[in-house]
Amino acid sequence: MFSIEHDFDATVITLVDEGRAPLTEDVTVNAFEDCVTVEQLDTRTDQVVRITLSLAQVRDLGAALNLPEGIYRLRPAKG
Repeated sequence: MFSIEHDFDATVITLVDEGRAPLTEDVTVNAFEDCVTVEQLDTRTDQVVRITLSLAQVRDLGAALNLPEGIYRLRPAKG
């Protein structure tokens, strides 16, 4: 399950782990104008862990999800 909310400066996507145990904490994705953050509570430390991705990294991640194992560099489309 997931939810999508539009805040003033970001689009917030929350991913809820549903299914068989063990379940993990919710993941929150914040899409800003210049970066994307991914946050999840670390129950061992009781602190939220945040990863910040540039828009280029997000683009590369999206492409990587649909490619086989290997090393790649995205190039702008011709034309």
